[in-house]
Amino acid sequence: MKIKKAVIPAAGYGTRMLPATKAMPKEMLPLVDKPAIQFIAEEAAASGIEEVLIIIGEHKYSIVDHFSPAPELADAIEDKHPDLAAQIRRLSGLAKISFVKQPEGIRGLGSAVLCAEEFAAGEPVAVLYGDDVIVSETPVTAQLIAAFERYGRGVVGVGRVPREDIVKYCTLKVEPLGGAEYAVSDMIEKPRPEQIMSDFAVLGRCVLPPEIFGILRETPPGVGNERQLTDAMSVLARRDGMIAVEYEGRRYDVGSKLSYAEAVVDVALSHPEIGEDFAHWLRGKVS
Repeated sequence: MKIKKAVIPAAGYGTRMLPATKAMPKEMLPLVDKPAIQFIAEEAAASGIEEVLIIIGEHKYSIVDHFSPAPELADAIEDKHPDLAAQIRRLSGLAKISFVKQPEGIRGLGSAVLCAEEFAAGEPVAVLYGDDVIVSETPVTAQLIAAFERYGRGVVGVGRVPREDIVKYCTLKVEPLGGAEYAVSDMIEKPRPEQIMSDFAVLGRCVLPPEIFGILRETPPGVGNERQLTDAMSVLARRDGMIAVEYEGRRYDVGSKLSYAEAVVDVALSHPEIGEDFAHWLRGKVS
């Protein structure tokens, strides 16, 4: 089945990036001249996604504004800045983008994804975490979709995490399938040290079958008194099995001050307009 729909959860408070995120969603923090969430939406579109649902919370309406058409702005800058005008027009046409506000109550990534049940309408969906910008030659979502189409099972994008840090993420029970693919039979969110099953953790991307929504409805609050997507995926993994793909790409957590700063530098270095000048300045700065 062709994966046509994607969900971007973007309802979190962004507490790790306060005070910058008091009035600005962390997903709108700029990487030079483009907000983080635009990189994520562009990845979805480049992976063949046709419809995107962004889950927002209170004070996140600037995300809606960003993806809304702005013909007056495009027209106003057309003569002097035709390239920028084209970018503005192209932005609202990346995919069919819609929004839903996550209701108050039980929080967590699982609750955000559950808001997409009506949108999914019985189809599988890609989930692109709103915290994670991933730069890669082949879009990570496309890498996962290819695995979903081969195996017909839910797929998680994973990476290796130092053992001392795995307790901040999740841990997966895996068996190699060859190359960068693994069979997943269990996972635990924020495990205690004695619960660690491998150094693989889910990092920012997954493709989930429609059955995940029924599981999420029955998933009680977990770590942090939040409905955890990992808890629902663990049920799916134990029942039907899942696939893990150790994807190719450089991941940036824009909810982390250090990782966000790294993302800004790397995007600036590769920027077609300022990259060369920025590299020259940076060499002088660090010498």
